[in-house]
Amino acid sequence: MSKRFNRRSRRAVIPLAAVSALVAGAGLTGCGQQRDASVYTVLNSSTDETYHRWDAEAMARCGERLGVTIEQQSVPAAQVMTKALRMASSKSLPDIVQFDASEMPTFAEAGGLVDLRTLGLSTADVPQGIVDFGSYKGTYYGAARSVNTLALFYNKDVLDRAGLKVPATWAELRETAKRLTRGKRYGLALSAGGAEDGVFQFTPFMWSNGGDENRLDGPEVVEALDYWKSLLKDGSLSKSTVGWTQADVNDQFMAGNAAMMINGPWQVETLNTKKSLHWGIARIPVPKAGGKSVGPLGGAVLTVPDTGDEQRERTAGRIVACLSSEREQLTYALNSWMVPANEKAAAVWRQRVPELDALADQVAAARSRTAELGAGWSSVSLALQSAFQSALTGESSQAALKRAQQRATSGN
Repeated sequence: MSKRFNRRSRRAVIPLAAVSALVAGAGLTGCGQQRDASVYTVLNSSTDETYHRWDAEAMARCGERLGVTIEQQSVPAAQVMTKALRMASSKSLPDIVQFDASEMPTFAEAGGLVDLRTLGLSTADVPQGIVDFGSYKGTYYGAARSVNTLALFYNKDVLDRAGLKVPATWAELRETAKRLTRGKRYGLALSAGGAEDGVFQFTPFMWSNGGDENRLDGPEVVEALDYWKSLLKDGSLSKSTVGWTQADVNDQFMAGNAAMMINGPWQVETLNTKKSLHWGIARIPVPKAGGKSVGPLGGAVLTVPDTGDEQRERTAGRIVACLSSEREQLTYALNSWMVPANEKAAAVWRQRVPELDALADQVAAARSRTAELGAGWSSVSLALQSAFQSALTGESSQAALKRAQQRATSGN
């Protein structure tokens, strides 16, 4: 496949104060430029040709049902927030914005979004965790079509030849990774880069160990980062892991340079292009047997910006309801290998792709990164990114995370 597509692309973290100032100054409730009454615009990050096509087809179906034309404007994921802010300042906001769920609270906090329940959207068949995923301070701003999380991918042939079982605990993962490290092949690949990718990958180790984003220098978080350091010390992780994105990790796995990897379902389409690669998937190992593997809930949510045009907002709400309907969710999820947010669609999805059943189990226990801190997550993310770089290149985890906690608290 000539293109790599990373659903967890690098994103620029924009401070809340800056967003609030721009949104407040934009006068969102004022009427902007004249719009075609029958044409509605969706801003998203579907720059990949296949995702862009799938979205276009879904929008065409919903447009036909609702009697409107729906057009998409696609920009790289890192540019969605900045693009939305520029459009707000020029009073030309799109009717719908598909934000990464970790970014949505920042725009909501600034007063830029409409409560979807006031537009008639129901959450009756959506698990509470996914409702929370699209909510901020109890208000439902974002409808998810699908969600994702991380899992352990493994090369079946490599494990079989070594006579090893799929690891389920940290101790088993460390030992298995050590035994599978041979020549140019590392036992495990993961992303610990200085961007949101690395933070996303660290959360299952932090949360499954009882750590919490409110106390980054807590013993459970330090122990989780020390575990990463132990894998690096064993030689089971490449030293390059501190610079890898999740797309880079997938490349290493596909090239045979890693026997296992931590990654997400957005890589499945690419994995399946290599017919000689026989891979399996399992839940991310836990500190001790019997523990719960708690991963991060990832994905995007469809939101309706507050443009002040109530009639257009109501129609935009109907478009969001159509795009996130059970039927459209299942179609999108089967195309993208993500897990439908709707419980009924997810049940059908499990039957259609049983090889990803472990992923659905992992999603069931997953949590949103912004559930506790809301818009404050961005400060924690930046602090953790810096901590990884320091700790994995020599500094103690305790010192790196103590500084991270100070940084997160100060918001700098």
